[in-house]
Amino acid sequence: MKYKLLILAAAALVLAACTQKKTSMETALDRYAVVKIDAPDLSDISDKGRAVLNLYKFAAREADKIYWAQVFGDKADMDHIEDDATREYAMVNYGPWDRRNGKAFIDGYGKMPAGAKFYPEDMTDEEFNALEDSLKTNPYTLIRRDSTGKLNVVWYHDAYAENIETIANCLKSAAEITIKPSVSKYLNAKADALLNDDYRDAERAWLEMTDSKMDLVLGPDEVTDDHLYGIKKSFEAFVLLKDEEKTEQLHKYVEKLPELQASLPCKNEYKSFQPGKESTISACNAVYYAGAANVGTKLIAINLPFDEQVQQEKGSRTILMDNIIKEKFYKIVSPSAGVLLDKDDPIDEEAFFWNVAFREVAHGLGVKETVNGKGTVTAALGSEAAQIEEIKGNILGVYFATKLADEHVLSTLSDKKYSIAAFVVGLIRSSRFGEADNIGRGNIICYNYLKEKGAFAHLEDCTYSIDYATAEKAIAEFAGKILEIQATGDQAEAKKLISTYGSIDDDLEADFTELRKAKIPIDIRFEYNW
Repeated sequence: MKYKLLILAAAALVLAACTQKKTSMETALDRYAVVKIDAPDLSDISDKGRAVLNLYKFAAREADKIYWAQVFGDKADMDHIEDDATREYAMVNYGPWDRRNGKAFIDGYGKMPAGAKFYPEDMTDEEFNALEDSLKTNPYTLIRRDSTGKLNVVWYHDAYAENIETIANCLKSAAEITIKPSVSKYLNAKADALLNDDYRDAERAWLEMTDSKMDLVLGPDEVTDDHLYGIKKSFEAFVLLKDEEKTEQLHKYVEKLPELQASLPCKNEYKSFQPGKESTISACNAVYYAGAANVGTKLIAINLPFDEQVQQEKGSRTILMDNIIKEKFYKIVSPSAGVLLDKDDPIDEEAFFWNVAFREVAHGLGVKETVNGKGTVTAALGSEAAQIEEIKGNILGVYFATKLADEHVLSTLSDKKYSIAAFVVGLIRSSRFGEADNIGRGNIICYNYLKEKGAFAHLEDCTYSIDYATAEKAIAEFAGKILEIQATGDQAEAKKLISTYGSIDDDLEADFTELRKAKIPIDIRFEYNW
């Protein structure tokens, strides 16, 4: 009898544990599905190659430390959080602020600083404007106060000297080990760039490095953390292994870049930019993310470099993280389509892949210099530049995908409806990233604009009716509008567009509720097993 009572008591405890309500932090963490990154298959890579890959990972970890300093401060403050879920959520967000809305989820912290740690939090616009140092707008400098409270400019390589030296040593060691001259040239150039904050030679060398299965993208690239002026670049790193077979299949689309540029749905005067002839497209498996690449929403593709001069001289490289694209499609996109679309609407992994591919290709095309003497698009649009570029990539990506599907150029995509359906689902699921996130707000803006134009209708049961013909027309129209804003450097129009369409409406809120009820994650987080 006593034994039976013990069994019943144990069963009751197990049942209680299973039915115990999750804390708000546990619920928040569950919104990011765990993706395990196992040790990569290195069977066809030499011992020297494996040593290089390990050095890439060490360098990436050091870049991660710099990113923590750029956006939060001392990571140890988050490491010491006692509650497991809260601590892990802080790791996802790189600090105490939820990247979806900019609000603190840990007591004692205010709203996320607009300028991160690039500027003093108490700095005013008047102070910044009065600072007589041309380097203040350099993307690789910090603004700091001296002992008297006066503003001054500090180079990244000085502010993060210890971390930079460690990274540079890793890269130089890898350059000595590798048997590929192009890799050695790139790694030495990148090490020098980090030590002097002059990146053009390294970017040229990276574009010339086409014969390596392994790749390391590392450095300050994105300005998305600088919500104050849109100037300062954040450190990030990707360690990648090229899928050579799939990359070979993608190569033929590089030849179409001039044709895609010429097909832009805008005035001819906005099409003058010609990308360099060394542009490439690669399919890779991502084996490590760090810094800005790893915070909040995980990128599934990149197009670099951002430097307009290098893009014109040599071109850009589009990298598709094939394994991460698949994870997001099957964990998030496809299940979301099951909730949001009619059963007769097509949803397809290949359509999602091509939308992503051409979204990144689009970043290397379009307009780089204003047509009215305002300088580069980035300079003219200021703090709105990154957001408008995000929108451009989204809308032009699906524009190109539908155009090439229509022309039967994409052998694995038979109908442009697949691209449009995947795009609509993508807009809604990515809008869940929130208004404080550049990617999230970019998708919200596209969603609101296209819905206003009748591309799709939100039904009472939170499903969508897509008008494919209207959607195709609205996509081209919106792409033309974005290209005009960039070409004319119209910051006022950019601000108006973001203000008008950049808020989550009742329909999206209802969709979010349905996706949450269906337990579909917002995004993913990584668990490394190597």
